[in-house]
Amino acid sequence: MIIINLDVMMAKRKISLTELSEQLGMTMANVSNFKNHKVKAFRFSTLDALCRILDCQPGDLLEYREDEEQTS
Repeated sequence: MIIINLDVMMAKRKISLTELSEQLGMTMANVSNFKNHKVKAFRFSTLDALCRILDCQPGDLLEYREDEEQTS
């Protein structure tokens, strides 16, 4: 399972959901869906923009964790 650590990076960079959504050119609802792990996919252009805005690497935003259901 892929975990999106957007909330962690937002806290580290002290950027609000409102500010991030404005800089991304996306609705707050869409950015909130990323933050709350409610998306199944997103564009590389979005990942690129997030990395630029948050001054981070893709690995700072994305994390792989083995799915507990698959290991049981």
